[in-house]
Amino acid sequence: MMTAITQLFPVWAILLSALALFFPNLFINFKSAIIPMLMVIMLSMGLTLTPQDFVRAIQHKKAVLIAVLLQFTVMPLMAYVLATLLRFDTDLLIGMVLVGTVAGGTASNVMCYLAKGDVALSITMTAISTLLGVILTPFLTALLIGQVVDIPVTAMLASLLKIVLLPVTLGVLINRIFADKLSHIKPHLPLVSMTTIVFIIAIIVALNSTKLQSIGLLVFVAVVAHNAIGLLLGYWIPKCLKQEETVCRTIAFEVGMQNSGLAVALAMKFFTPATAIAGTLFSIWHNVSGSMLAGFWSKRCESKPELKPDTKHS
Repeated sequence: MMTAITQLFPVWAILLSALALFFPNLFINFKSAIIPMLMVIMLSMGLTLTPQDFVRAIQHKKAVLIAVLLQFTVMPLMAYVLATLLRFDTDLLIGMVLVGTVAGGTASNVMCYLAKGDVALSITMTAISTLLGVILTPFLTALLIGQVVDIPVTAMLASLLKIVLLPVTLGVLINRIFADKLSHIKPHLPLVSMTTIVFIIAIIVALNSTKLQSIGLLVFVAVVAHNAIGLLLGYWIPKCLKQEETVCRTIAFEVGMQNSGLAVALAMKFFTPATAIAGTLFSIWHNVSGSMLAGFWSKRCESKPELKPDTKHS
């Protein structure tokens, strides 16, 4: 039952977004809850991690390195290129770049599971990119659009430490100390994360209801293209580098599915509600595309040998 509910994430996101679009007053007053709710999601992620997940990054360093490089090169650059080609105004440009510079989202782990990828490796990649993103997100944003708008790098870094690093670290510590007692809670964490992100999406849709009706389609085109490029390159580049099929699928989801909820939170805190439009649409779309791709790969699943740690590439 729980799995069925979480797998319908795109449906809940679309339904609640539609409600927020036509009845924005139901959600607007929850604007101040966005950051605390995102911290809940990050804490939930931390509660699923153990120190061994970070050790695994060393054992499978080639696959993790490929994912991290693609995550923080392809996605930021493509976001900037698409926003420039479509001649987005400053607010929409900021929003696209924020989506491109954040780390991979936790939804990638769910899609990886459904697609018969390497779930343990997916969790490791998400954890590593999330921690690196604390530093890289503000600096990449400043590098790409610092000449267009003043990017508060130091303030963004401080916020990311609070929003991301603190709750994730706390979650890992709690899981380390109380692992046995948390065993009955962990199966419910995906539902907690899903419910929270869906509500965040609804708040942002409500805050931008008027503007979404006028420019939403154009931003949606950019979001679909951005997500598709991430998924495609995230799969084919590792494939060309002779990675296993399960690893290629895992990296594809990690690169193509962004932590758009974090992009939304940063947009709302440091810029304008309009800068959160791209992150909002991405939050909805990447779960739709991810679900479709996971379903396709699941049906074509072939048994592959288990991923071996890198031993020849020290």
